[in-house]
Amino acid sequence: MSPKERSALIVLLLIAIGLWGWIGYRFYNNTWQKPLGPALALPIFKPSGAGYAAPARPTGPTSTLRPGQPSRTPYTPEINGQPKCGGPLTLTILAIGSDTRSTGYLYGLADVIRYVRVDFVTPRVTVLEFPRDIWVEIPELDPKHGITHGKLNQAYLYGNKGMGYYHGPSEGPGLLARTLLHNFGITPQHYLAINMQTFVKIVNAVGGIDVVLPRSVDGRKPDQPNRLDLYFKAGKHHLNGNQALMLARIRQQSTFERADNQNIVLCALRDALLKPTNLTKLPNIIEAFDDAVQTDLSPQQISQLACLLPYLQSNNIQFVTFPTETLTPTRTYDKGVNKDVYIFEADFNALRLLVADFERGQWPPRVIPSLTTTTPGKSTSESGFTCP
Repeated sequence: MSPKERSALIVLLLIAIGLWGWIGYRFYNNTWQKPLGPALALPIFKPSGAGYAAPARPTGPTSTLRPGQPSRTPYTPEINGQPKCGGPLTLTILAIGSDTRSTGYLYGLADVIRYVRVDFVTPRVTVLEFPRDIWVEIPELDPKHGITHGKLNQAYLYGNKGMGYYHGPSEGPGLLARTLLHNFGITPQHYLAINMQTFVKIVNAVGGIDVVLPRSVDGRKPDQPNRLDLYFKAGKHHLNGNQALMLARIRQQSTFERADNQNIVLCALRDALLKPTNLTKLPNIIEAFDDAVQTDLSPQQISQLACLLPYLQSNNIQFVTFPTETLTPTRTYDKGVNKDVYIFEADFNALRLLVADFERGQWPPRVIPSLTTTTPGKSTSESGFTCP
């Protein structure tokens, strides 16, 4: 090869490298970092009070323990550490399980509502459950429908475009986030909603999940003795996608017990994802489902969350919920469905204080003076549920 030919080849290589770098840069900025859906664009409270009525600023005593509780120290994030996987210090996500059986998101109630706080430094994941039956004020609904209140799970339904009740950003997740902000003061950075069909496919894609049930779960009604698919005896089970969905949806005695079953399923799904055979194909699993969910996470952020999975120890994945004494079961008339419905009346002042602690990474939370120890609690409200 002559010197001129070598020079020409070098120039061509430099041009090719430059072009590839430019394409990679454009992909990184336009695709890798681009959210997969519209952002939440939550409103910013103004001192004038225009628009939203700002939630009460958290006040009260500093974090202490209630009488009779075991000694424990509130979690404090290691803010001086280096975040794993190139992530931020923390990331908060509003996670939603839609009860729609269709492939899209035109309709559907929020069957599962969880507020997820991801700490990339420790690393640690804490998941706060919002019971779907809490009676709340739902902001920004089209006034022509005359609906101002409903169950928390209805905010997601009214927000999705099939209903035509809400005209703001991010459809169902957007209205649900605004409802949570309006009533509880939570400020999620992102959202992720998944319907039942997609959940089933994800569980099947990882080869099913292995769960250990501490007690039998029986979702059969008196006239359904032969519905064995609704019965899960205590002990070990290997579940496919449909079985995992069934277990997660059974409300045997209370909405709180169903939340415990959902936590068991989610821990088992995490374990399945961490199997060596699934870790190698995790990028393909994510890519296969990125158009089957509602989310404003970017491919980069999803990759960071997937990267964090192997770093998460079981005792650093905690599921928590509000103390039972903050929620009072009752019934009320629901204009949206034109009948009396079962609801929870909430102590919103107490719940806002607890949410503020959660967002700071403090759980167990501070003591709330209005709460007493006379109402029997459940294990998750006192100490949290940790993945086994």
